[in-house]
Amino acid sequence: MNIKRLCITFCAMMGLVGLADQARAQISREAAEEFAKREDTLKGYSFRIVNDSLATDRFRADSLFVRSLVRSLRQPNSFYYPFDSLQTISRLYAPDSSFRIFTWQFKKDDYMYLQEGAIQMRTPDGSLKLYPLFDASMFTDRPMDSVRTRRNWIGAIYYRIIEKSWQGRNYYTLLGFDDFSQSSNKKWMEVLTFGPDGEPKFGGPFFSFMEDSVRKPTQYRFNIEYKKEAGTRFNYDPELDMVVYDHLVPEGDQPKKKDTYVPDGDFEAFQWKDGKWMHVQRSLFNFKLKDGQFPQEAKLLDDQGKVNELQLQQQSEKNVQKKKKPGN
Repeated sequence: MNIKRLCITFCAMMGLVGLADQARAQISREAAEEFAKREDTLKGYSFRIVNDSLATDRFRADSLFVRSLVRSLRQPNSFYYPFDSLQTISRLYAPDSSFRIFTWQFKKDDYMYLQEGAIQMRTPDGSLKLYPLFDASMFTDRPMDSVRTRRNWIGAIYYRIIEKSWQGRNYYTLLGFDDFSQSSNKKWMEVLTFGPDGEPKFGGPFFSFMEDSVRKPTQYRFNIEYKKEAGTRFNYDPELDMVVYDHLVPEGDQPKKKDTYVPDGDFEAFQWKDGKWMHVQRSLFNFKLKDGQFPQEAKLLDDQGKVNELQLQQQSEKNVQKKKKPGN
């Protein structure tokens, strides 16, 4: 193991220890035992949301899960309790530990998945400040050109939060998975900010193609859509300081059918510059990835939306402890 990898491993271990120390400092033994009891109930509901065969049972489990989660989070200092046995629920802390976000999906029928979620803010007194998220993606044909609130959120199961700053303001880029249709999946890149009133805002003119040979309009969010069976890469590479993703091409001669798109071995990227994510064309992406170099999000969430529990928790806890780099 080289020195750089050794340092990364050590920092990750320190992150896990740091979060545990915070939890012990904020949550008493009695409170932790109460959280554990509530978590056990939530674990049963969250399993049934995904695995029950009948839609009515999944709907009931989802309703019970939401109500039980809110009751659990109302307990003092719940922000520091990890709920790490909820294997079908994504839970990510922001790198600066200012909030965490829960996301999951509910299968309405064979043709539709709904994403659900909530943002829990860290508060000085340990009280609950929670923003529920409501998926409105099925009600819009133009998701790329609007700022959205928590009430008309473009749903996704998030597997990564990237913190950047520009002119004294923090920007949190969310990478997420969407079990979009019977034949295709989507992966989303979304910038989250908070308004003066504390309300979360999703999207904005952050995705620029001005440096491309063929310029396209600036987008408010970005996604890729691809064939259901195709494995795709879409994640942040900290060494390159870029969000790197597969270049996709259609199988056969059907460019309008997104459910035929698969990776062709090339890559594209976005790089943070002057408060925007600037697109990097594959023709300018002149490097080769070594085996194991690419930070694949499948370690956190596979293409069926299933969570790798250990990796998800470790990544989230590293986010809590990560120190911001100068200029990020």
